[in-house]
Amino acid sequence: MEVLARKITYEEFAKMDFPDDDPFLYELINGELVRKNAPSGEHQFVQSELFYRLMHFVTEKKLGRIFSSPTAVILSEENAPQPNLIFLSKEKIKLLDPEWGIRGAPDMVVEIISPSSYKRDHLEKKRLYAQHGVVEYWIVDPSYHSIEIYVLKEKAYELHAFGISGEQITSHIIKDFSIEVDSVFLKE
Repeated sequence: MEVLARKITYEEFAKMDFPDDDPFLYELINGELVRKNAPSGEHQFVQSELFYRLMHFVTEKKLGRIFSSPTAVILSEENAPQPNLIFLSKEKIKLLDPEWGIRGAPDMVVEIISPSSYKRDHLEKKRLYAQHGVVEYWIVDPSYHSIEIYVLKEKAYELHAFGISGEQITSHIIKDFSIEVDSVFLKE
C-alpha cells in the first residue's frame, strides 16, 4: 500500500495520470491512494464465474445490473473503492454516473481477497461499506474456496451465510439467487 503525504479527494484521484505500463490498480480508501497488485489468474477466473452467474440471473429476472472492477463506488469525498463486483437494483440504477462510476451505496458488493488484501477486505472495507449503507457484502476467498455473505443490520454486518466446498449459499438481497460454492473456483 502506498500512502501520499496528505489525504486526497475522489475528484483529485480521478484526474491522476498513471503510466500506461503501470502494473498496479489503485483505489481511494479514507483519502489514501491504495495500490493493489494486478489480480492473479485464479482471482480473474473466480471473478468471471461470479460475474457470469450473477449477470445472467439478474438480467433474466430484470432485477438491475451487475458491474465489475474497475468501477469506482464513490461513497464519500475520500472513499472510492473498486469492489470486484457490484449489484445495483432497478431502484438504485440512478446511482450510476456514466462518467464517474457509482455515486452512493450499491445494494451489494463482492470482494475477492488475496493474501495482501485479507486484512483490508475483512476490516477496513467491511467497516466502510457498512458505514455507507451497502446492504450485502460478499467476501470470496480463492485460497480456502469459501464465500462469506454479510447483511447490514442496524449499521453493522451480521454473517448471513458461510459456504465452503460442497455447499450452496443464497443471497439475501438478490431474491432466489443461490450458488454452489465449488462452481466459481478452479478445480484442482
